Amino acid sequence: MRSLADIETDIVIVGAGHNGLVAATLLARAGLAVEVLEAADVVGGACRTERPFVKAPELAASTGAYLLGLMPPELIATLGIDLPLVRRDPHYFLPTLDGRHLLLGGDRDRSRALFAEFFSEADARADEALAAEVGALRDDLAPAWLTEPLPVEDTAERYIRPALRQVFVDLVRGSAMDYLARFGFASEMVLAMYAVTDGMPGLTGSPWSPGSGHNFLVHNMCRLPGSGGTWMAVRGGMGAVTQTLAAAAAASGATIRTACPVASITLSGAAAAGVVTDTGEEIAAPVVLCCTDAFRIPGLLRGHAPAALVDRVAEWAERSPGQTMKINLALSGLPRFAALPDRRGQHGTTVHLLPPAAADGSVLTALRVAFDAAAAGSLAAVPPLEWYLHSTLDPSMRDAAGNHSSALFVQGVPHEPAGSSWAGEKPGYVERLLDIVESYAPGVRDSLVDVDALTPPEIREHFGITSSNIHHVDNAISFTDRMPYAVGVDGVYAGAAGCFPAGSVIGCAGHNAARRILADLSVRRTA
Repeated sequence: MRSLADIETDIVIVGAGHNGLVAATLLARAGLAVEVLEAADVVGGACRTERPFVKAPELAASTGAYLLGLMPPELIATLGIDLPLVRRDPHYFLPTLDGRHLLLGGDRDRSRALFAEFFSEADARADEALAAEVGALRDDLAPAWLTEPLPVEDTAERYIRPALRQVFVDLVRGSAMDYLARFGFASEMVLAMYAVTDGMPGLTGSPWSPGSGHNFLVHNMCRLPGSGGTWMAVRGGMGAVTQTLAAAAAASGATIRTACPVASITLSGAAAAGVVTDTGEEIAAPVVLCCTDAFRIPGLLRGHAPAALVDRVAEWAERSPGQTMKINLALSGLPRFAALPDRRGQHGTTVHLLPPAAADGSVLTALRVAFDAAAAGSLAAVPPLEWYLHSTLDPSMRDAAGNHSSALFVQGVPHEPAGSSWAGEKPGYVERLLDIVESYAPGVRDSLVDVDALTPPEIREHFGITSSNIHHVDNAISFTDRMPYAVGVDGVYAGAAGCFPAGSVIGCAGHNAARRILADLSVRRTA
C-alpha cells in the first residue's frame, strides 16, 4: 500500500447524508484530506428541505425526515454546531372520533386532567410510570451510542443499572406491545398510540413483532437540550440540519462534491485504493468510508465483499423492505379538529389518527388487521396515520400566500401492492387517506392546495435508499447485528444508518466510524 503522504486524498466518503457530513467534519479536523462524493444534486440524503408542490412552488417541506430527536447533545457539542431547534410543547395530540382527546406536553397536571376526563386515572399512572422507566433507560444507554457496539447482554451489563438490565434485554429483543403491557394502560387507544408512534416508524412488521421493542427504545432516546425528552422541530426544515453539518465539514477543510455518483471501490491487492465515479474519474485514497445504505456496499466492492457481509446484507434485504408512505400536503389554512376545535397548540404536535375499534370493540385488533394487511400486500382501509403541521412553530415553513406545509406519515403500507402496483393504486389510496383525515378535521379538504405523495418505491427513487426503508436497515436489528463499521476489507468502512446505533437522524454512526478510522490509521502509521 502507498504511504498516506504520497496520496492527495486521504479519505473518500461516499454519500453526503448527515452521517457522512459528521464523519467528514471529524476526519478533516484531524488533519486528513477528505473528499465527500454525493450522487444527488444536494447534500442531506433524506434529511433535506425541498419545495415539492407544483401549485405552491415556494412552499418548503421536510420531504423525508421531519423532526430531530436522537442526535446526542455530546455530539452536537463536539461538532461545535448550533441547530435552530424549536421545542414542541405540547408534543402529542390524540383526537378520537367520539369527541375525546389527549394533548400531552410539559404540563403534567393538565395531562393528568385530560386522562381522567377522557380516559382513566389508571392511564395517567401508567403514562407516568412509562415515562420514568424509559427516562432511566435513556440516561443509562446514552454513553453507549458514541462507542462501538457490544452484544445486547454485554451492553446491559456495562451500561444499564442492575434493576433494569433484564427489562432492557427483553425490550430490545421483544415487542413494543409486550413492553407496554407491563404498565397497566386501561385504554387501548393510549396503548396503541405509543406502540405506533415509537414502535413502528420504519419498521417492517407490526408492534407485536420481535425487535419492535428496540425500535421503541430508539425512538425514546431524545436528549436534546431543552427538549424535555420530546423530538424537536427545526427552523427552516430538516435541511437546516444537513446544511449546518455541510458548512461545518467545509469549514474544517473537507471537499464536498454533489452530482458525483460512485460506481465502485478500487482495491490494490486486498486493500482500498480509492473509488471510480460513474463518469470514470478515478480518485486515489487508502481509505473509503461508505455513508450510503448498507445494501450498496457489496456492489461497490464488485465481488470483493467478504461472504459473511454479503450473506448478512441479503438477510437484511428480506427483513427490511420499506412499509412507509409520506404524503406532503400544502394547506391554505389550519385544520379544525372536531375533538378539539379551539387552538390549544395541537397544530405543532404529532397528531395521532388511529383506526377505530374493530367489530370486537378492540382498537388493537384494528391495528393488527392493518399491519397484517400490509404484510400480505393489501392496502389497509384504515392504517394508523401520524399528521404534523409545524408552520405554527416555524413561520419559515409558510410561503408568501400564507400556505402551510403539512404531511402525513403513513405506517403499515405494503412495500408493493399484491397483484397490482403503486402506480395504479396510489391515486385512489391517497384519496382514501385524505378521507380519514377529513373525518377527524372536517373541512380540511377545502384547504388542500396540493399533494406530493411518496410511496415506498418513490422513497427509494427520490432519496436513493435501496430498500426504501427510511432507516435503511430495519430498526428491529440491533447492536452488533447491524452493519459493522469495518466491513472486512482493509481500508473500507461503513458509517450510515444501517450501522449502530440505529436509523434516524442521529449522527452517531458517522462519529463512530470516524473514530474507528482514526484509531486504525494511528496503528498503521506507527506499525
